[in-house]
This record gives sequence, C-alpha cells and structure tokens, in this order.
Amino acid sequence: MSLTRRQFLHQAGGGLGGLALTTMLATADQKLRPDGGLHHKPRAKRIVQLFMAGGASHLDLFDYKPELVKRHGQNADFGEKVEAFQNGLGPWLKPVWKFQPHGQSGRMLSEVVSPLGAVADELAFVHNLVGKTGVHSQGTLLQTTGFNRPGFPGMGSWVSYGLGSLNDNLPTFVVLPDHRGLASNGTKNWDAAFLSGQHAGTMIFPGKPLPIDDLFPDPKLATISPQSEAAAQSLLAQFNRQHADSRAGDERLDARIRSYELAARMQLAAPEALDLSKEPAHVLKLYGLDHGKSSFDREINALEETDIFARKCLVARRMLERGVRFIQIWSGNDNGFPRRNWDSHEDIQRDHGPLAFGMAKGAAALIADLKRLGLLEDTIVFWTTEFGRMPSSQSGKGRDHNPYVFTNWFAGGGIRPGATVGHSDEFGYKPADRKHPTEVYDIHATLLHLLGIDHTRLTVRHNGIDRRLTDVHGHLLPGLMA
Repeated sequence: MSLTRRQFLHQAGGGLGGLALTTMLATADQKLRPDGGLHHKPRAKRIVQLFMAGGASHLDLFDYKPELVKRHGQNADFGEKVEAFQNGLGPWLKPVWKFQPHGQSGRMLSEVVSPLGAVADELAFVHNLVGKTGVHSQGTLLQTTGFNRPGFPGMGSWVSYGLGSLNDNLPTFVVLPDHRGLASNGTKNWDAAFLSGQHAGTMIFPGKPLPIDDLFPDPKLATISPQSEAAAQSLLAQFNRQHADSRAGDERLDARIRSYELAARMQLAAPEALDLSKEPAHVLKLYGLDHGKSSFDREINALEETDIFARKCLVARRMLERGVRFIQIWSGNDNGFPRRNWDSHEDIQRDHGPLAFGMAKGAAALIADLKRLGLLEDTIVFWTTEFGRMPSSQSGKGRDHNPYVFTNWFAGGGIRPGATVGHSDEFGYKPADRKHPTEVYDIHATLLHLLGIDHTRLTVRHNGIDRRLTDVHGHLLPGLMA
C-alpha cells in the first residue's frame, strides 16, 4: 500500500516533517510531550527580524571605534590589499555621530540610535559577524535564507514549517516591507522555495488603504455582497476538497487549498489585528505615533521615518499577541534615488540619519512594549543587515560596503541581556580574532536552538540533498544565550 507524505512522516517520526506535524496537531493531540514534541525545551516561541536593507554602518550606530576618531582624515592603511566594492578607500572617517554610554551596562550607542538607550540593558550584540560578498542581492539572501543564491526558503518559512501556527486565522510568517518598495531580491527573501507554498511570507503594508493585496473584493465590484462572497467561498471550498480527495498526497494542491482557507479567515482576523485606533494614548506615545517631535527629530527630519517604522513595530506587536510566529520588518528599498535605504556611498549623515532614528524609536518601543506585556521573555527581537560599511571614507562623507565585519543585535526570549559576542578590530574593518569570526549560520543555528529546534535536524530532502537553513555549517553561540 502506498503511503501519503503525511502518513510516512508520522510513521517515520524523524526529520523536520514529523516535528512540524506533531507541533501543528498540538491542540488536538493531548498525548504530546510537555515540550511540544520539539528537539528540546524552547526558550522562545516567536521571532521579529528587523532588516536594514542596503548595508547599515556598524561604525556609525553600534560599534564605537575611538581609533577612528583619533585618526580621522589620515590616509587609511589597512596593512593589506583591500578589495572595495566601489572607490571607498579614502581617508579614515570617524563616526558621523557622537557615542555615549547607556544603561547600567554602559552600552555605547550612537546619538542617532539613542532611543535604544532606554532598553540598552536588554540588548546583546555580536560585533564580529562576517559575510561572504559585498553584493547586495547575495548578502541579503545569505541573511534571510542562509544561502547567497536564490531558490532556498526564508528563515521564516523554515520556522513556519517546523513549528506550525499559533493562530489558524493569521499567517505564521508575516512580512512588513518598506512602504516605498522591496529590497534586493524582492519576494525571494521570504519565498518558501521547495517547502509548501503555505510557508511563504505574507506581505502586509500597514498604513495603506489596502494593507493586504487581494484580501477583499475590489470596491468597484458593487454586485459582490458579503453574503454572496461567503456563499462563493463555501462552494469553492467544497470543489477544492472534492478535487483534493481524488489526488491524495499532492502537497502543492494541499498548500493552495490551505492558502485559500487562510485568506477567508483573515478577512475577519486581519483588519482587527491591523486596527491601531483602540491602542491607548500612552502606547501611541511610546511608539512616537502621537506625532510629538523631539529636537533631534527636527534636526534630522526623522518624523516621517519614525511614524512609518514605529507603526510597523506596533502592528508587529499586535500580531505577535495573536500568534504570528515570525515577522520581518524591513527598512530600505532598492528603488535608487533619491536614496531611501542604508546604502550610504555618498552621505552617511543624510541617508542613515532619518532611517536610523526612526528604526531606533520603533525598535525601542517594541522591546519595551513586549516586556510590559510579558511577551519579551519568549519573543526574540533580532536586528540585522546584509553587511556593514568601511572605516575609510568614500566621496568624503560616505562609506563603501564592508562584508568583512558587521554587527547584529538581539533582545528577548533566551537572549543574555547585556552580552557581547566577538569584537571587530580597532578600525571596525575585520574581526579582532580573524580565525574565529561569527557567521550567519551561527546566528541561525542559535535562534533555532532557542525555538527548541536542533538546526542539524531541521532538514527537507530536495533534489537528493538533505537541505537545511544552515547548509552544512553552524555552531551555537553560548555567549549569546542566557
């Protein structure tokens, strides 16, 4: 007798498919182990990934280098031949903004991300992260999918596949892109690739008249009433199931039917989750959505960016409350000029200023709000970018790409508050210990571990290879975990 995929995985009990099945059935199966059938007891249930598209400068935001201040304007001597992406090997360039210590930990933060000072003692930093390329598209894919070429599932898709949903009425993996457009690679950053389509990220644009494309009928079609639409959906569901019954084991068909069914449920759940009108005034003020301007807001014209990014952070908090597993919040797009991304070849102050302050205001509010609600202890907030910027100058006021070292920071579920893992060298050019850098595989392995998943066992057979998020790499970072 032939077995369907679901029957085989259930009987085999190994690989991620079995893990996903047992977890998704947790509400119906009272015989599951107390740890939910995971590889080990999880410290976190959800992840929010904040992605700065274009290459945010670690040197001007989080990785303070007094040596650059001391040698500002001097000819940059790297002690070796340097391959720059563009002509970015001018004189040493000191941080554009002043750094100051914050919190009991004395965490050094740039003035432009000073709102994060309010939650500085919750943050943990990795300052010796290395990439593989200075090309935006490849660097972005490496961070989002674990591979620097297309065709692989996003991290959120792996989490969706492995853990299933905490809410049947909302997607497991949600993406909040930059309102101006998508970053390098577009939807490939959150595509499900060879996993079922239901695990792909669902795009939502908070603040737009129609935040989710095609969720509701076109308003121009006045002949469609709620009653007729419900009747049509019911009939469609009946036809879909009849069609599926005659094609047992067809994953693609099953995924498509699940997507239609989820869309129908989202028509009720999504508008409520996206409705900020019922948030109390003190919460709107926390996120800067009361439109009160600080002096620094006025100085760098950051009000619009604060409103946009913070709105996405507040929507993310509401979705986390309602059971969304993985959320990506994007800052920056790939739409060229005038530049509204982090690719600051020409002018760090002009390009990074509004984006960085808006990000810091929203991210700090999100962390504080999650802590207020008791959600931070099992939610990871994870900040990243595709690479850093060079310590030398480009065009006098800009910086070139630096894939040789950059920064990530974290807060929340199972993260050790105040921790620092690794350091860059005195100029922020490469890791201080070049033999033992941190790679994206190590970040992904550690985050999966905190979710209760052994990254070496999170596998799917594809084209004869047991694929996983961490490829054949990845080590846990004990110093990052509490």
